[in-house]
Amino acid sequence: VQLQASGGGLVQAGGSLRLSCAASGRTLTIDTIGWFRQAPAKEREFVSAISWRGSRTGYVDSVKGRFTISRDNAENTVYLQMNDLKPEDAAVYYCAADPTPIWSTSARRYYYWGQGTLVTVSS
Repeated sequence: VQLQASGGGLVQAGGSLRLSCAASGRTLTIDTIGWFRQAPAKEREFVSAISWRGSRTGYVDSVKGRFTISRDNAENTVYLQMNDLKPEDAAVYYCAADPTPIWSTSARRYYYWGQGTLVTVSS
């Protein structure tokens, strides 16, 4: 499975961005797609995830009500709509795929990773 993340950029606080994660290769093996982020000098943290075939979604508390994850199976793409962005949302965002049928917010369980896309939020 190959993952290509895109959509990052520079936005003012309160603005919006939509990240995309395009999957290719053995996409039938994917169970969950997750978004993680890593700011400088901080550990990678879970942001959101969506089941590849079902309806389950999850969010870290700090983005609930502001971020929305969705998918387009026809396009093999997962989106992360980010609204009302805050300076603390600035980070490199990574999408990752978990082939195991176990819901998880731990980066250790996600086997395939994209290259990351940078989100910068100016105050």
